[in-house]
Amino acid sequence: MEKKIKEQLIRIKHVALDMDGTIYMGNSIFPFTIPFLEKLDGMGISYSFLTNNPSKSIDDYLKKLSNMGIHATEEEIYNTTIATIDYIHTHYPKAKKLFLLGTPSMISQFEKAGFISTSDDPDDLPDIIVAAFDMTLSYSRLCRAAWWISQGLPYIATNPDRVCPTNERTILVDCGSICRCLESATGRKPDITLGKPDPNMLVGIRQQKHLQAEEIAMVGDRIYTDIAMAFNANALGCLVLSGETTLEVAKAAPRQPDLIVENIWELGQLLEEARKH
Repeated sequence: MEKKIKEQLIRIKHVALDMDGTIYMGNSIFPFTIPFLEKLDGMGISYSFLTNNPSKSIDDYLKKLSNMGIHATEEEIYNTTIATIDYIHTHYPKAKKLFLLGTPSMISQFEKAGFISTSDDPDDLPDIIVAAFDMTLSYSRLCRAAWWISQGLPYIATNPDRVCPTNERTILVDCGSICRCLESATGRKPDITLGKPDPNMLVGIRQQKHLQAEEIAMVGDRIYTDIAMAFNANALGCLVLSGETTLEVAKAAPRQPDLIVENIWELGQLLEEARKH
């Protein structure tokens, strides 16, 4: 192990884990995930789960993880729905009505936070349009979103991901691609795109746990979201090759991750090795 990366790994007190492609793929947990989490527990390293996927509520993520044998708490999960809710509360404190391109599960999270989801009706005027990863997307609602966007209303995207990782024989079109469609139709990009690589989720972890940036490792399978967020937050960026990114793509990236490993189990071994001397 290189001296520089060893010194970086020794400082790590918290591991922020991307979910899909990092700890599981679709609905299948990787066999090394629970042993890796147990290894972190044994080293006294805390961890949290971060995802750019807003299609499920926090409760749904807790149930999904629990069904996989991971017993997380609400405070250990950060997704872009929560990031978007926080952003709207801060920047649009009077906003109540939202036109949401999102799944019923995501919409329930916004409603739980006190927002009203507007209907596909030109007379039901929203305060803000929110575009997300919507696996229930209908053509009519896509057209309605385009109409409101063309009228100049505030427009927020929950995340920049073009596709969502899957182990099925299909391509799951994600929020970034939906926004490209809306841009082609309206000429407008989102006013802001939240989620990774925006550093706010890592900043929140740092503040909550009273850590320095270099004491956090951001671990994920995507250069343009996970690793970019690590750079933006001055945290250690660890790329795993268990999801979207191949080694060839990683090596061609203009800015290299601090560390590239096959999967999180290999990272666990490196963290353990760094602490032995």
